[in-house]
This record gives sequence, C-alpha cells and structure tokens, in this order.
Amino acid sequence: MFESLLQRWRGSAGRPPLNLALQGGGAHGAFTWGVLDALLADGELGFEGLSGSSAGAMNAVVLAHGWAAGGRDGAREALAAFWQAIGQQLPFAMVQAHGDRYELSPTARALVHWAGLFAPTQLNPFDLNPLRDILALQIDFERLRAASPFKLFVGATQVETGKLRVFREHELTIDMLVASACLPRLHHTVTVDGEPYWDGGYTANPAVFPLFYECRSRDILLVLLSPLRHEGVPTSVAEIESRALELAFSANFMREMRTYAHATAYAGGGIAAGPLERRLRAARFHMIEASDLAVLHEPETRLLAHGPFLEQLRDQGRERALQWLAEHRAAVGRRSTLDLARWFM
Repeated sequence: MFESLLQRWRGSAGRPPLNLALQGGGAHGAFTWGVLDALLADGELGFEGLSGSSAGAMNAVVLAHGWAAGGRDGAREALAAFWQAIGQQLPFAMVQAHGDRYELSPTARALVHWAGLFAPTQLNPFDLNPLRDILALQIDFERLRAASPFKLFVGATQVETGKLRVFREHELTIDMLVASACLPRLHHTVTVDGEPYWDGGYTANPAVFPLFYECRSRDILLVLLSPLRHEGVPTSVAEIESRALELAFSANFMREMRTYAHATAYAGGGIAAGPLERRLRAARFHMIEASDLAVLHEPETRLLAHGPFLEQLRDQGRERALQWLAEHRAAVGRRSTLDLARWFM
C-alpha cells in the first residue's frame, strides 16, 4: 500500500508530482481534457493536488474519480466519458460548421440573447440541469470522500459575502461541484449548508494558494483557458461586454499570480529566511496556455457543447501538452519554467 502511494506521488520516473491549477471556461474546458489526457498517457508524472473552478473543477474531480477506479487509464476513460456526454447536450441545429470551424447558429444566438432578458427561475422553473444529471451518473462522490487519490480544491463563490469557498475532497458533494459552475444568468443559485453559491470563477479562476500552502510538492502547473493577451481593443457593444466579463473572471487569478511574482522576487533577494521565504524560493511554476488559439478568443464558443468541437479542443490541448512535456519535463522537480515577472508583474 505504501509503495503504491509513493509511486502515485512521485510518478513512474521518480519525479516529484505536479499540482494542477485548472482554469474554467465552459466548453473550452475540453482543451484541458486534452492536456490532462496527454499528461496521463505520458506516465512519468504523478499528481498531488488539483485545484479548479467551474470546468476546471469538473476536470479535476472527474480525473480523481477515474483514477480511483482504474488508475491512469481509468482517469483517461472517465474524462472521455464525461466530455462525450457533455458533447451530446447541444442540438445539431444549434451549431454551424464552416470547415473545421464551429460556431453557434443564428437560432442559438437568438436564444442566448433572449435568455439574458429573463431570470433562470423564469426560464427554467423546475431547475433542470443536464450537468447535474451527468455528474450524478458518472461520479462516485461517496468513494471520493472516503478515499480520493488526490487533494481536491473546488472553488465556489459565496453570494452574500463575495468570499471564495474552497471545498475539499473529504466533504465533496454533487451540490458543491455544481455550485462551482453556477452561472447566475443561466442556472439557479446552488445552496450548500444553507448558504447560496455561484460560479467559483468570480473569486478564483482557479485558486492557486491551496496548492502552494497545502501540498508537499513544490511544482505547480497552470492550465489556462483565458488568453493572457488580446490584440486590439474591443469596439462593438458585444465585444466590450465580452472582454469586460473575461476581465472580471480573471482578475483575482491575475492578482494572485502577481502577488507570487512580487513575493518570489523579494524572497529570492536573500533579505529574509523565514518559513514563507523558504517556501517561495522552493516553489516551481509551470504553465500551459493557448493565447495563440483563435477559438479561445471567441466567448460564444464557451457554450458550444458540441461533440466534434470538443474533440477538436481536446486534440489542441493534447498537442500543447505534448509540446510542453518535450520542452520542460526534465525541469519538473528542479526549476520553474514560467517567468512570473514577465507574465504577471
């Protein structure tokens, strides 16, 4: 038993495990599916902590569930089953294909527009939620609470206080996971222990600090869906609203990473040598992001729960992860491959 735990912690090549910070972004989370599939197939890297909000939380919990049932192969199978189920949610008439490019049809755009004019309680009085149904069918929450193979950190936003709540694996329920992906313009507010919650992306997308403070491994891999840089300034009302919403969802993450960048620079100066400074000096950050992928710059495609589109994103995520492994696998456990000052200061 001890040997299996040690192997899971270190990976097959004896490397320290990765902690994963998984960003949310609706259907764009299929890109992360591809990243995780490549990391799992590679077999050299283990995992310790998984942190995520919204789609990032879904990927984290599904991976942990699959691993508990069947190791790496079980995790890959669980992720595939989850995203294949998600890919069946959008009727074919709601999608337009232009070669290998997918977008919402005019009918779907009209429905999205009208949905924004009504509260979820008006449009969906019975609180129908296909995501909840998929999770209930595929995830064994009781097993995860009893014996999760990883530390899980699922972010949700407490509506009344605006505070981040991080749910852990030993307490995780379907309500907590659904709360992490609750967009209030589309879904009913989710109540957990008598308190109302919305999408975790409002307060952390994703939360990195639990991986920094509560995990033994010093390697943190950020898997990002929101482009870190946009070219040009939005001009239309729709573009401005979309960019403003994206900024709102990434503001807390950017602020947290900027804090790490400043603190690491300070600790690296040798000015102080307390426990926090030592931890900062030992921290190793890595990143997989896709600012150059045009599809991740299109906000409406976050709603494209369409199988072929999700598979396209999976393939792009897998390719990006294989590239990262080829370039940076040897650095895990030795040094950071992410320049915090360049990206976040």
